Amino acid sequence: MSHILSIDQGTTSTRAILFNRNGEAAAKSQMNHRQIFPNPGWVSHDAEEIFRNVVETGRKAMEQARVSPGDITAVGITNQRETVVLWDKHTGRPVSGAVVWQCRRTADICARMEADGVKNTVREKTGLLIDPYFSATKIKWTLDNIPEARALMEKGRLLAGTIDTYLIWKLTGGKTHVTDFTNASRTMLFNIKELKWDDDLLKYFNIPREILPDIVPNAGPIAVIDASVWGAEIPVTGAAGDQHAALFGQNCVQPGDVKNTYGTGCFLLKNIGTEMPALQTENRLLTTLAWHIGGKPCYALEGSVFNAGSAIEWLINTAGLASSVEEINALCESAPDTNGAYFVPAFTGLGAPFWDMYARGTLCGLSLSTGRAHIARAVMESVAYQSRDVIAHMADISGLEMPALKADGGICKSDFTMRFQADLLQVPVERPRITETTAQGVFFMAGIGAGLFNMEEIKNLRAVERVFTPSAPKADMDEKYCLWLKAVEKSRGWVNAAAPQPL
Repeated sequence: MSHILSIDQGTTSTRAILFNRNGEAAAKSQMNHRQIFPNPGWVSHDAEEIFRNVVETGRKAMEQARVSPGDITAVGITNQRETVVLWDKHTGRPVSGAVVWQCRRTADICARMEADGVKNTVREKTGLLIDPYFSATKIKWTLDNIPEARALMEKGRLLAGTIDTYLIWKLTGGKTHVTDFTNASRTMLFNIKELKWDDDLLKYFNIPREILPDIVPNAGPIAVIDASVWGAEIPVTGAAGDQHAALFGQNCVQPGDVKNTYGTGCFLLKNIGTEMPALQTENRLLTTLAWHIGGKPCYALEGSVFNAGSAIEWLINTAGLASSVEEINALCESAPDTNGAYFVPAFTGLGAPFWDMYARGTLCGLSLSTGRAHIARAVMESVAYQSRDVIAHMADISGLEMPALKADGGICKSDFTMRFQADLLQVPVERPRITETTAQGVFFMAGIGAGLFNMEEIKNLRAVERVFTPSAPKADMDEKYCLWLKAVEKSRGWVNAAAPQPL
């Protein structure tokens, strides 16, 4: 039977999952890599360590399933987005640690961009906001601050790319320097209207086109892994950034489809179709390439919630109000409501659609009868409220209604949260049987690229474990949501509120 190896290279670990032709996971292997913090606010990874982990997890998955490299039809690669590597194309050695998407070292560059008045240009060309999150400022910082990078560039020996690009280059023995449309669209250098690297932005950042990879579709012949890696040449036929792969893995292939990955934060993406949308500067969401398959681009809106799972960790590890996620769920089930309490987990500010870096975590609506269960429930409900914030804004911008929310990530295992989310949105919430939707998405892409199945056939490969349908009256949930928005305003006004005058 044909197998496809999905490499899921994430922020903290690398997983290899071997899928059979029916979409069933035959084997899994996972390895963590180091998180390096050179300075406050800086985050780096060792790209060579990540590559070694990719090779090792792939080998272990094959051994576990007793599958030889010759039995692997294709490989799909999905990756942490925006993280940047620059390396010597003669030796393959990175000039510095990979600058991770979380890293804030380029904040000064972003401030200069704001002062230069290029905000609207960036929005209109790339669909993105100016932020250290994206790749362009990371590449510029490395060229400006690592002398070896500049020296190699002048010699014509420097290459740059996101993690997918570096891994494919290494896996092919330096033969293939490419990235896919989704990863390119997260760099702040890619014109999502013209579907190419943007000359004006390259000039602004002083980044030579020659060091950047070629751009390839998400499904099709991308590269061929050298036989020295696993013992046989294996084609790479699928590649995508992690959130785009999850959107595809959740079968969000129709305009209006939305997926939400409930993790440390929440990543929500909405399919908005094949036509390039108007990029309005007041839009508080990102516009990105969902994928490019069969010669056609598909676009998506994206909104990120900063704190979801991290709020649950706070409840356990810092507040000490519960000892486990299981206990939190039991507490939530034991209380009929929050007794009027609302919790806004703005520990690191608020993400979409508010984008307020000064907002702070807020617990309000307390009374003498507020207990532990009410606070636990308020924390879990905050995850659903924040998701509605983004989904409502997506509907306003796109004009597309959402038939159902497709959920994945750790929090989707909480029946309470999924039920409350369905009630709050007044649409069904689907939880898939296979929750590794990122790896599954790139499995689908690789399978299409290898000719094993088409876009229609992948619908039959995704199985739903449970559907949560709304049961609460819409008017009641809308009233709760209005009170949530009042709590949000309390969290946003905290830092800038006028200080009370002494009596």
